[in-house]
Amino acid sequence: MSTRQPRRIRIGLPQRVFSQVLLMQLAIAAGVAVLATGLFLRPLSDQLDDQAMHRALAIAQTTASPQLAEELLATKPSAKGPVQKEAQRIKDATGAEYIVVVDRHSIRWSHPTLSEIGHQVSTSAKAPLAGDDVMEIDKGTLARSARGKTPLRTADGTIVGAVSVGIAYDSVRTQLISAIPGLLAYAGGALAIGALAAYLISRRLQRQTHDLAFSDISALLAEREAMLHGIREGVVALDMHGRIRLMNDEAQRLLGLGPEATGLPLDEALGEGRTADVLAGRVTGDDLLTVRGQRVLITNRMPTDDGGAVATLRDRTELEQLGRELDSTRGLIDALRAQDHEHANRLHTLLGLLELEMHEEAADFVTEVVGVHRATAEQVTEKIHDPLLAALLVGKATVAAERGVSLRIATGSLLPDRLVDPRGLVTIVGNLVDNALDAASGSLSAQVEIALHTEGRTAVLRVSDSGPGIPSEEREVIFTEGWTTKKLPAHGKRGLGLAMVRRFAERQGGSARAGESAEGGAVFTVVLPEALTEPGLAPAGEKL
Repeated sequence: MSTRQPRRIRIGLPQRVFSQVLLMQLAIAAGVAVLATGLFLRPLSDQLDDQAMHRALAIAQTTASPQLAEELLATKPSAKGPVQKEAQRIKDATGAEYIVVVDRHSIRWSHPTLSEIGHQVSTSAKAPLAGDDVMEIDKGTLARSARGKTPLRTADGTIVGAVSVGIAYDSVRTQLISAIPGLLAYAGGALAIGALAAYLISRRLQRQTHDLAFSDISALLAEREAMLHGIREGVVALDMHGRIRLMNDEAQRLLGLGPEATGLPLDEALGEGRTADVLAGRVTGDDLLTVRGQRVLITNRMPTDDGGAVATLRDRTELEQLGRELDSTRGLIDALRAQDHEHANRLHTLLGLLELEMHEEAADFVTEVVGVHRATAEQVTEKIHDPLLAALLVGKATVAAERGVSLRIATGSLLPDRLVDPRGLVTIVGNLVDNALDAASGSLSAQVEIALHTEGRTAVLRVSDSGPGIPSEEREVIFTEGWTTKKLPAHGKRGLGLAMVRRFAERQGGSARAGESAEGGAVFTVVLPEALTEPGLAPAGEKL
């Protein structure tokens, strides 16, 4: 038979934040109430003792009259003597516990217990016999009492004895005890109000913490830190006022910011521009494109319950470059496919000429075909000495020819092989030429003209086309990330080329602007200061 294990009862603090905070607040409220009550009772007790001692002394001083002193001198201690009668009368009138009159030898002349008259007192009367008043809480033959002692003087001031008056300490304690219920009632009321306030605060805390335990909150914080610093996406958290509340490492890298940007408004940290507008929510939508420095970013923003927001950033720079390369490759493939058909036609023509034994015509035909391509390459390399840019333009010329567009280098163009950043200029020229080919395709006498010349170390690029042109009111907005009038390509995004061109030019202190060409199409002019090295220096990446 299986034996059932007895269930252990675990006693400890509750795990929920709500319960723990409520218990702590109740404990604090109760402790404060008890402490306040104790602090109030202690001075109250001392005050009642002081009042009782002053009252006893006042009765003693009233009793110690010169007449009583004369009676003490004129008679002997007796239960029926005038001193006892006067002391008894005052005792009955004032409610004192006792009134004891003694002579200079500390012999009692009055006492509540008549048998004690004529006997010496149990406590010292040295102080009042010396002329001093005494107040004290003491225990004598009549139990604990508040006492007042004063000298008994004759009319001429001679001390002939002393008067001791006692007030029962039970009466003082009774006053103190009678004050406790009212005090406890006030303390209980304050405790009830504190408990209600603690409950309301704890309920609010429960809603804000979603009724989690402290261990859960600690685990969530650790998981959040690990997630924020471990993921490959940038995360930016904003408060309700648009200030940066949190950035992970990837967001700092993508935005080019440091930890000191935390707490700053977005516009102050990022500056004016589309990136700040997207993160601040002034531009809405999903998967919004923005360019930050040399990076192409995809941004999504989600509001939070506290009025802030969390934005995620993904780096699309390499993907965008691959997408543009894919577009260019597809265009080149289409051109090569068309050339393949054209090459087949030329081979058939050449074969026919040879079969007809028209050898001279066949030689002329080959010379003409080869000469066209050689002339195009020679025209480019004569004016463009940088190999990367020359190769790009030769390839673009082939694509343009297959699309029915005339691509030519303007007269007077000359670019020496002294570029500081050849790849950057290749990106600019490639973007502008692709846009120009798209705009010119299908138009009458379609053509694209590229002009490249230098002024000292400054390079000036001008690309014009015979397309429909750009309206004057749109010549600035076209440089905004995401703006496009074209059909989406294979990689699903457009509207980045011109934005990257302007960012690249401005980063080098230059400019990029759009205008109208002589043929009525568009013309783009890019000025790049410091684009060339000094004469005699090697271009970037090379050694002399």
